[in-house]
Amino acid sequence: MPPAVKKLPKSLHRFALPLGTSFFMTFLVSGVATWRALGMVPGMLGIWMVSWMISWAVAFPTMLIMMPVVRRALSHVIEDDSSS
Repeated sequence: MPPAVKKLPKSLHRFALPLGTSFFMTFLVSGVATWRALGMVPGMLGIWMVSWMISWAVAFPTMLIMMPVVRRALSHVIEDDSSS
């Protein structure tokens, strides 16, 4: 039976990984930061959602730019499996 949803092509992995990572990380971090700053006040959910979208709009392009830089830097300190 074919899958219910067609998978994305492998060429989009370099965009999908930072998209998913930044999406969930900013969701959690902005929620914690909003709760710590305001407490459980009326309207907190709406304030959190606005904060989340702003932080995600910054985080996603930042990850697109920084992930190759970090991968390159880490390649200098992490052994390559093929070199064993």
